[in-house]
Amino acid sequence: MTANPDYSTRAQQQTAHVPDLPAGLALLPVTSIGVIGAGTMGGGIAMNFLNAGLPVTLVETSQAALDRGLATIRRNYENSARKGRLTTDEVETRMALISPGLDVQALATVDLVIEAVFEDLGIKKELFGKLDTIARPGAILASNTSYLDLDAIAAATSRPHDVAGLHFFSPANVMRLLEIVRGKATRPEVLATLIDLAPRIGKVPVVSRVCHGFIANRVMSVRRTHAERLVLEGPSPAEIDAALRDYGFAMGQFQVMDLVGLDVLGRGSTERTLRGDLVALGRLGQKQGGGFYDYDDQRRATPSPVAEQVISRFAADTGVVRSGPMPPERIVARLLYPVVNECARVVEEGVAVRASDVDVACVLGYNWPASTGGPLHWADSIGLGNVVEALVAMGEEPADLLRRAAAGERLTPA
Repeated sequence: MTANPDYSTRAQQQTAHVPDLPAGLALLPVTSIGVIGAGTMGGGIAMNFLNAGLPVTLVETSQAALDRGLATIRRNYENSARKGRLTTDEVETRMALISPGLDVQALATVDLVIEAVFEDLGIKKELFGKLDTIARPGAILASNTSYLDLDAIAAATSRPHDVAGLHFFSPANVMRLLEIVRGKATRPEVLATLIDLAPRIGKVPVVSRVCHGFIANRVMSVRRTHAERLVLEGPSPAEIDAALRDYGFAMGQFQVMDLVGLDVLGRGSTERTLRGDLVALGRLGQKQGGGFYDYDDQRRATPSPVAEQVISRFAADTGVVRSGPMPPERIVARLLYPVVNECARVVEEGVAVRASDVDVACVLGYNWPASTGGPLHWADSIGLGNVVEALVAMGEEPADLLRRAAAGERLTPA
């Protein structure tokens, strides 16, 4: 089902409109930026502001890490210059906007601080407590956390009203989605300023309330969960991935997991998982030559007999009866209808401002096929009643909003 192209355009235009934000709010000045962390994410975040001509103070904990980060940023810009997208003068102009340092005290005068440190609540709370004593009054303190409780981070300061989330998607200098996380104490002027800032750095803002994973990560983690369940029943990783690619995704779920790294996805888990069993065999994904697939030295994937054995053993150990291959359309329903259901819950709970915002987050943050408009627009197009009926047959409890909408109106504009 192909969406009306006007839907996606209108949906992206609407994300900046938050109904309860008072009109005519005075925006806060954002003329200087501080970024803490010069790794892949921090460096990418910094590039967005450098591209917009905004000076960035980039802080790391060691000179070696700082040097690596600066070298990566330069390499990215020089690659763009080789492709004719930048001149050599423009490369040098952007690099000259960086003020590197090893002391967060250097952030005392900036207008906006964004932390991109390790995803650990204790580390982030400690950092924000320190920033509270350093940053100037009225400065915006932002976290790039992907999943953690922003309100708990804000509570580590004496000014939670100045704290918000700026969740960039990797690679941060390329992906257009910027989830702006609104804490329970975030003041309207901060939210309005960040919404206004997003297009200045080439991003589409989607406002989210606080919950685990916010919008895009929360709803798309459901696809991963169901893919890991489904592969135990018989369809191979290759069959599942092929069904998703035929639907319109550039990559299948197991390809994505191998690319990210199975050890990264399973970090912090204490329960036995299918991914954990693969990691225990040294199968971390592409970087180690094997995960759900085997990889040659060009990182080309082929089905893995070892992974198939691990899957079969895990299914037997967990009491899953294997039934063999499955039609692609059924695979798509098994993986994507639960995503639709979680999207509806996100709207129902008020995490997202509107249904179309969820679609924008999935299309721009996870490359959900734009031709469908996004999960909720797609569900409207194929019939919400059909989705509800299929969810019940799967043993999934449909969201109340989905049931109500199936009985009446669409969730998204036609």
